[in-house]
Amino acid sequence: MAEVAFHFNVPDKLAYACRLVRKVDRHELRVVVTGDDDQLQALDRMLWELEPTDFVGHCMADAEPAALAASRVVLAPDPATCVHRDVLVNLGWELPPLHAAFQRVIEVVSQDDEADRRHARQRWKQYAAGGHAIVRFDLAAMPETR
Repeated sequence: MAEVAFHFNVPDKLAYACRLVRKVDRHELRVVVTGDDDQLQALDRMLWELEPTDFVGHCMADAEPAALAASRVVLAPDPATCVHRDVLVNLGWELPPLHAAFQRVIEVVSQDDEADRRHARQRWKQYAAGGHAIVRFDLAAMPETR
């Protein structure tokens, strides 16, 4: 069963996702990031704009098979279409399909978007009802979130 972690009070979800994906990639784990198309397109641009020393090789889920095989980071509106199963980062409002197939799920929740927070509470309940142990990281309580 997937380990689930909620990262609450994130000031900028996409900037945080960039740092999170970079950290996971440095540990040589495969990660799927899911969310709506606009979020994933914006994240794709942000990942390409990172400093050369912070570069994170990535691709969209509809990339050529060779690119998908070579990339540890895949941006996918539907994570069920991906073969990667190490880490799933959810930027969206819905419970991701096949979340239980991943070793770890990370939910990123906005600090200021009340609708995002409301949907996160609903996902929390769904994970708990499914028997997942949930870890809570409150970035507002942490001195540094890098």
